[in-house]
Amino acid sequence: MKKTEVLARALTAYRDGDQAEAADLAGRAGSTLGTELNRYLTEGGGGGPVYDRPAAFTAFIRGGGNVKLYRRLSEVLARRYGGIGSLLDIGCGDGLAVVPALEQADRQPGRIDLVEPSSALLDEARKHLDGTHGVHTWDATAQEFLARDDDRQWQLTQSTFALQSIPTAERTEVLRALRPRTTCLVLAEFDVPEHDEDSAEYLLSLVTRYERGISEYGKDASLVAQGFLLPILLGLVKPGADRTNWEQPATDWASQLKEAGFAGIRIEPLADYWWSPAVLITAS
Repeated sequence: MKKTEVLARALTAYRDGDQAEAADLAGRAGSTLGTELNRYLTEGGGGGPVYDRPAAFTAFIRGGGNVKLYRRLSEVLARRYGGIGSLLDIGCGDGLAVVPALEQADRQPGRIDLVEPSSALLDEARKHLDGTHGVHTWDATAQEFLARDDDRQWQLTQSTFALQSIPTAERTEVLRALRPRTTCLVLAEFDVPEHDEDSAEYLLSLVTRYERGISEYGKDASLVAQGFLLPILLGLVKPGADRTNWEQPATDWASQLKEAGFAGIRIEPLADYWWSPAVLITAS
């Protein structure tokens, strides 16, 4: 039996509630992902929200294929900043996209609002932008921020791989609340393949892509796997688990934006990536 098939069986066992069988199968897969999954399941991995574990998240986001991805993303965003007076970044993380984009831009927006629910990540973004004029930071979810009692508007709103962390139904309401308050919305997201999440094909796709992703991290592979990638993977597999991502194909993003009242929607390729191709989605 192929390694991917053994790992898919391990995920099936985990989904069915048999954690011991899942760990045993993972340990017998003979792969990096299998070894890390076995350790995670037998040693009681976890320990809080993944985005509040900055060491693992930082190693993930600043290593592997993310280096090329974020370099390209920041270059593209920088070109959008030159002619705008106000910028809102929803889910800015530690500033990996917005900080170098601002550094590369010909002219910076007069007001910059950064929204991030992880205090640890927002603190890092603040450090990177210390002394930058017009920066305001908000330790809040997108829902909390947009529910504030004010009528502030922005010429450009961006969200880079962040809105996928909001459940789909709630995300529509966030987009609907945002639509009258921004002239242009730019989303960076992954154009994930469309699979039935109960199918064997879906599990094989997951283990194939995660194996490829973990292999990019070398000496940091275990840190990244235990503190970030495996909690997300298992959240995708088990109903009722602490799921952190609700991704969808790019065409579904376009449909959701249209449902929320946005127009002029276009999808452009951004970069190849181990998980799925990254795209830039623009709407007005």
